[in-house]
Amino acid sequence: MADNGARVAVDIGGTFTDFVAARDGQLELTKASTTPDDFADGVLETLEKSSLDPTDAQQFVHGTTVVINAITERDGVDCALITTDGFRDVLDITRANRPGMFDFRYQKPEPFVPRRHRWEVAERIDQAGSVLTDLDEADVRAAVEDIKKAGIDTIAVSYVNAYSNPEHERRTKTIIAEEYPDAYVTLSHELTQEYREYERTNTAVLNSYVRPIADAYLESLEGSLDDRGLTASKYAMKSNAGTSGFEHAKRTPVEMVESGPVGGVFGAAHLGNRIGERNVISFDMGGTTAKTSLIEDGEVDIETDYWLESTPNWEGYPLKIPVVDIIEIGAGGGSIGWIDQGGSIKVGPKSAGADPGPACYGRGGTDPTVTDANLLTGRLNPEYFLGGEMPLDVDEARAALEPIADAFGVDEHEAAHGILRVVDSNMTNALKQVSIRRGHDPRDFVLVASGGAGPLHAATLGRRLGVKEIVVPRAPGQFSAWGMLMTDLRKDYVRTDVMAFGPATAVTVDDRFAELTEQARAAFDAEGVDPEELELARSADLRYAGQEHTVTTPLQDDHDGIDDRTMTATLERFHELHEKTYNFHLDDPAEVVNLRLTATAAVPRPSIEPVDRTGSVDDAHKETRLVDYGADGEHDARVYERDRLPVEAAIDGPAIVEEPACTTLVHPDQRVTVDDYGTLHLTEA
Repeated sequence: MADNGARVAVDIGGTFTDFVAARDGQLELTKASTTPDDFADGVLETLEKSSLDPTDAQQFVHGTTVVINAITERDGVDCALITTDGFRDVLDITRANRPGMFDFRYQKPEPFVPRRHRWEVAERIDQAGSVLTDLDEADVRAAVEDIKKAGIDTIAVSYVNAYSNPEHERRTKTIIAEEYPDAYVTLSHELTQEYREYERTNTAVLNSYVRPIADAYLESLEGSLDDRGLTASKYAMKSNAGTSGFEHAKRTPVEMVESGPVGGVFGAAHLGNRIGERNVISFDMGGTTAKTSLIEDGEVDIETDYWLESTPNWEGYPLKIPVVDIIEIGAGGGSIGWIDQGGSIKVGPKSAGADPGPACYGRGGTDPTVTDANLLTGRLNPEYFLGGEMPLDVDEARAALEPIADAFGVDEHEAAHGILRVVDSNMTNALKQVSIRRGHDPRDFVLVASGGAGPLHAATLGRRLGVKEIVVPRAPGQFSAWGMLMTDLRKDYVRTDVMAFGPATAVTVDDRFAELTEQARAAFDAEGVDPEELELARSADLRYAGQEHTVTTPLQDDHDGIDDRTMTATLERFHELHEKTYNFHLDDPAEVVNLRLTATAAVPRPSIEPVDRTGSVDDAHKETRLVDYGADGEHDARVYERDRLPVEAAIDGPAIVEEPACTTLVHPDQRVTVDDYGTLHLTEA
């Protein structure tokens, strides 16, 4: 791909849809309200608000909430499941991992496919891939006939041990094409070749549940963009911090389940590398949720054991796909404050969303939200929200907070404080969950704050966590979209193959990786990517023989092929990582459970040039206003326009740094400095 033309990214959030266009080192940013009735409308509005000539775009990257919304709102399509005889109830049995052993109110997750829509067929393959029972094609045809009569046109196929030999699943797909050519078909082995039948089956089911919706959405969006002249290469952001073409995304939409938040995590890692900080905690607070992830030594943590909607009291739904390790909670600008039965203030997870939005938006919302609370405490400028495009109504915010104030016998101002203290506590706990509770010392990390509301709370959260510095990137309100422009095309392959791991099995391991490599090359070749341009990274999930838990260990291969030297060096690294993870290591032999291959193809990234701003800090000063800093009391804070702050400027708090899509709060005993790229660095003064 030639390195010219504009790179465009659009990220759909719960409240706003963000647009970033990068060309010649410069950024253009726009924002529009998210349009839940048809998400494509919000995407197109951001494009129309920009000055970009669509024909100048060379690359379009899209992060969407279409998939996650369809799942969480239970708004997918009816789908059917065809599975191995005797395994019809695997979705009901689940993993038996009840979180609260003595919780008498516990209820199992409701399967996305009711039992009446599941069909069994005779077939059996063992864990080594040998056929024990041939596929009964008559069973398959009878099941397809029943499915067709039921009016269901989306089918998931998940056979036991298909990960080790997909022959029966492939034959089933052929039969479905003969009997029901209009049906959408998902085969479990096409999503994952990792073992565990419940997780594989649920992954195939959820892909089927959202596939027609994602297909229709991406097809419609692609057509609308083409009609406007944006015929550039179009990519969808995936949950593994990579991208894929729209056609691939239509077939495997479940890979986009965390499409938007991942862009912010990858952007934080990229920014950390640029400023020389490879240990980063990413914090992204938008309109609906707050997301956080930890990046150690510049590497984004990616897992294939992801549980959707999981809470401390509920296991949620498993997905066997590569997903960046993100903690996400219902804490955003639109999160609603309420009083529970015990008389305590709670915030979220319910959100006012984009329609009607917080009460101060003046669109009919009446519930008190975090944004309303920030407005009443003077932290937000009612005349400068979205650069003045959407003035905020202070009276409506006060009216929304009145019921909470009356319940506690305080004024609305103090009620706003209560909401902010609670939401800050919730987000602090999430930040601790990815850091302290996993053995990481926050003092070794910087906190990269993004999202429309992230920098407004980051100064408080960073101090509570004890990070060494808080970093606010340029365009924090559109940072997830910017992060998408930094990603490459990426596919992850995982194959379960339990065997001894050591010099004696070097040839077998090398053969298995050769097979995964061929899969990767074929998949990229089908998308028009030269297989010779791929970068391959290999790792193995290793454990001590007789143990259950594994440690993902990169293969120590500084030469072509896998030989005795590779295996020995990898085992040494495994012992080190096991000691770090579990605080002990053994002299026992090791075995491999899963082999992992990550294949990436570089896509030209936009260059970001240093800013050229001179002058004095006083040139950026806009006003001085009274701001309530909570525990730090009320102060007259100097308010600055971010885009007028000169490079190397230093400002002591109390202060506010404003920009059209974001506000950065600086506490009285903090200092903010500006680096060569316009990035803000907050430290204790």
